[in-house]
Amino acid sequence: MESSEEDDDFPSIESITSQSKIDSSYQSHTEKGIRKVCCELLDLKDAVENLCGNMQTKYLAFSRMSEEVVEMEHELVELKRHISSQGILVQDLMTGVCRELEEWNSANGNIGDCQQDPQVDELQSSLLSDADNRKAIFLENIDVLLAEHKVEEAVEALEAEEKNCPELKGPGDTSSMELSSYRSVFLKRKSMLEEQLIEITEQPLVSILELKKALSALIKLGKGPLAHQLLLKSYDSRLQKSIELFLPSCSVYPKTFPATLSRLVFSIISVTTKESGLIFGDNPVYTNRVVQWVEWEIEYFVRLVKENAPSSETPFALGTASNCVQASLTYSSMLESQGLKLSKLLLVLLRPYIEEVLELNFRWARRAALDVTEIDESSLLSPRSMSSLSAFATLSDSVLVDSGIKFMEIIEDILAQLTPMAVLHFGANVLTRISQLFDKYMDMLIKSLPGPSDDDNLTELKEVIHFRAETDSEQLALLGLAFTILDELLPLAVIKVWSLTNESKELESENIVPNASITAELKEWKRSLQHSFDKLRDHFCRQYVLTFIYSRQGKTRLNALIYLSGEGADLYWDSDPLPSLPFQALFSKLQQLATVAGDVLLGKEKIQKILLARLTETVVMWLSEEQEFWDVFEDESVPLKPLGLQQLILDMHFTVEIARFAGYPSRHVHQIASAIIARAIRTFSARGIDPQSALPEDEWFVETARTAINKLLLGTSGSDTSEIDEDHIIIHDEIVSDSDEAASSLSSIESFKSFASANMGELDSPVYFTDPEG
Repeated sequence: MESSEEDDDFPSIESITSQSKIDSSYQSHTEKGIRKVCCELLDLKDAVENLCGNMQTKYLAFSRMSEEVVEMEHELVELKRHISSQGILVQDLMTGVCRELEEWNSANGNIGDCQQDPQVDELQSSLLSDADNRKAIFLENIDVLLAEHKVEEAVEALEAEEKNCPELKGPGDTSSMELSSYRSVFLKRKSMLEEQLIEITEQPLVSILELKKALSALIKLGKGPLAHQLLLKSYDSRLQKSIELFLPSCSVYPKTFPATLSRLVFSIISVTTKESGLIFGDNPVYTNRVVQWVEWEIEYFVRLVKENAPSSETPFALGTASNCVQASLTYSSMLESQGLKLSKLLLVLLRPYIEEVLELNFRWARRAALDVTEIDESSLLSPRSMSSLSAFATLSDSVLVDSGIKFMEIIEDILAQLTPMAVLHFGANVLTRISQLFDKYMDMLIKSLPGPSDDDNLTELKEVIHFRAETDSEQLALLGLAFTILDELLPLAVIKVWSLTNESKELESENIVPNASITAELKEWKRSLQHSFDKLRDHFCRQYVLTFIYSRQGKTRLNALIYLSGEGADLYWDSDPLPSLPFQALFSKLQQLATVAGDVLLGKEKIQKILLARLTETVVMWLSEEQEFWDVFEDESVPLKPLGLQQLILDMHFTVEIARFAGYPSRHVHQIASAIIARAIRTFSARGIDPQSALPEDEWFVETARTAINKLLLGTSGSDTSEIDEDHIIIHDEIVSDSDEAASSLSSIESFKSFASANMGELDSPVYFTDPEG
């Protein structure tokens, strides 16, 4: 019952195979297989042991045979030496016997042919054959030495044989066949020795000592030119191998690889020159060959630099070229003590490459500096230019300041790649290209100022204008940024690099440009920068003054009619004479501009005075050159009055006093104003007005102009000024301090404050000026 219950609980127990059945079914097959494998392994083991035993036995037999062969070779060499020495002894003995026989024969006088002893003839013939044997022994000895590559002993043996037989050195006695034959055999052995020596010099791993020995042996054999050629060839081969190993790493170190390559080339040149002098002396023939070889190696070096340098358009190219100039010229100066002057050759070969790199790098710099749409914000975080230019960040989008910082970053990156030697020899080229780049940058800033779009000077500029300076503060910021780059940042960056060049001159050779030459280059460069900046300044001043002179309707505010329509007979008797309305407006305009400049150009009084002086000068220049203005006075149909002449002269004095009052007196303004006054007097005199009776003293005009300035500053007079559009400004002309030379009738005021520094609180509200007649 229990069994049936278990069957019910485990109905599938009958399908499970027991372990006993498995063992009985497979045990026999497994054991047989294992036994068979074991037998096969044992057989393989026995075979391997037998093979190892046979190999060891055969190896031992081979070793014994090798040792026996070596011993036999040594025995053969010793035997040949013994035979050679015995042959020399026999030859010496026979020579001695022959000499004794000759002496004996001459003593006895038995020299008759019929009475000669046959034994003596036999002995003499044997002695002649012994001389041939000596030669054969010598040739055999030479063959042994050549076979054993004992070149030094072979050279000594050949030298000794040539001493014993001097005829071997000459062209040979063609009448003696035996000597001619021996000489040809001798020369053949000598040629074989030369070939062995050449093979030694051409071996890839030959040491310097072995090379010297081989070359010295060739010199002893009379092959000096060949030895010198092999010397140059050997060191050239060493250089080629070093360069082949180095060239794959050029791409890893693109800027510094010329320095390493220079060291490889010039070190081989130095060693070759020294060894040539030690081995061959100061022979001019060999010296000239060394110089020719060195020049070829220099040309090869320059070609390698060009082929493996980065592309000339990449930023790394200039650094690579500068390092090449620095390293190569430094190493070449070290070789001058050995009589090799290579600097001029290097400069001739490198100049086209350097100029190409400079040209392409500055093309890239121009595109980058003028493209304000691609400004890397990370590059603008450098403090080098940030602090000086950030003060002009008056534009809402700060594009102007960013462009200035980017321009300086580009210049500084270029200068940072220059080495002292590159500055020394190519600095003038770099300065010229920097001034050209600055000129293009000024053209871009000019496009940002209001003005005619068809300016003749800017027809080549077709770039899109990315920012506009419309207000006075924006235009002043633009001018201040340009002036800061001109007057501070660019000179500082350049002088920093050039000063490093001056400091490094103590380590350089005689190829040094005098310091006065570098100073002249820098002065010329600054003048070029100033000329480019003057274009920006003049454009601003011209547009600013034209905006002041002409109304939006195109009418001229400053015309001759204001000097024809006045009422009254004489300003001298006027209780309150004032300049004409346009010049009152000019005074107000300059005051307002000076106030804005004091805020935008804070701390830059120099540019403020330069700017206001140039604007004042532009006004009087326009008046002097405007022919329509003078045509009115010359028209006889137009009546002239002394009052008009007085008013015009007062306006000119007023203009000069404005400049003096503001602290920017310009001799040019004084001269132009004086010329206008002189022309006006001549014109009015030609129309019948006597200047002597019509004009007061010059001092009266000066005092009246000063008084008018004070009144206008106090705001005691008021009337409407003409419509004024605030626009542009610009900078820099010859500013001179007051002196006795410029005094005359337009004398200076003892103490005045400039517009920029004066208290302008009274100008917060509009000031209205009255007409002189009102």
